[in-house]
Amino acid sequence: GQSRLAPATEAAGRSYAIGAPDADAAEGPEPLDGPGGAVEVADPPRPQPMDDELPPEPLDNPRRLLVWPAPDVATQQALSDRGYRPVIVHSREEVDAQIAAFPAALFVDPLTGPITRTALQSLRQAAGAAEVPVLVTAGLGQASRDAAYGADPAVLLKALAPRDSEQHPPRVLLIEEHAEIALALTGTLERRGMQVARAASDADAVTLAGQFRPNLVVMDLMQVHRQVGQAGIVDWLRANGQLTRTPLVVYTAAVDAADLPRLASGETVLFLAERSTSAEVQERIVDLLSRIGTN
Repeated sequence: GQSRLAPATEAAGRSYAIGAPDADAAEGPEPLDGPGGAVEVADPPRPQPMDDELPPEPLDNPRRLLVWPAPDVATQQALSDRGYRPVIVHSREEVDAQIAAFPAALFVDPLTGPITRTALQSLRQAAGAAEVPVLVTAGLGQASRDAAYGADPAVLLKALAPRDSEQHPPRVLLIEEHAEIALALTGTLERRGMQVARAASDADAVTLAGQFRPNLVVMDLMQVHRQVGQAGIVDWLRANGQLTRTPLVVYTAAVDAADLPRLASGETVLFLAERSTSAEVQERIVDLLSRIGTN
């Protein structure tokens, strides 16, 4: 079948503003907020316009979508075309201030600025407490340990993953058809104390989710079901009352299929990079948001 992998050239470009790993690093690239990594600037939040009508929006008004950071022009337009009103939030307090308007979701799409795990964790916790679904986008690149210029994906995912209690490790449901990518992701997640169950497709994930009860779902964006009538993991989460408790991370993989054996052998590693911005990816993300934000 046709490969779902994005061209490897898409990995070249702006990353999550993370430096290259140390030569003797045991777990791959630097953490998001580690030495040489992204720095959370102590910038005061921009003043937000006052909302006098925070109760639910009239039916003919665009529905609010909490976003962080500010979306790029193409994504902003795509969201507006689909009937969303993006509201930029910088802090837990700004999320709390929007809850009375019943926002559709919290959408974290790090295209216009670096992310830090502390800010990400705070926003995720605020959204979870308010029962607002969370969707996070990411990109995966593949390179030798010395050449990788982004963070270990496990750092991002551990910051996002809720857990049943401090004594229980987060349970991550990984949906990835390529065994090499799945094994590489599973290895780095397990090294950081997370439990991982892997499904090869969105449809298979539905059966597995009932047994595994994930705290976090991570999947290749190109494997999300789009056809009406095809049940997928988003439908399962909603039907079982877990959609607002289980963050969803979708990624695009800029990995050359010919290099997958090097990934399996450990010669190369996966690192966080900028997601693809192709028209199809933009459309798929907005489609997914529409499904997640459906009452």
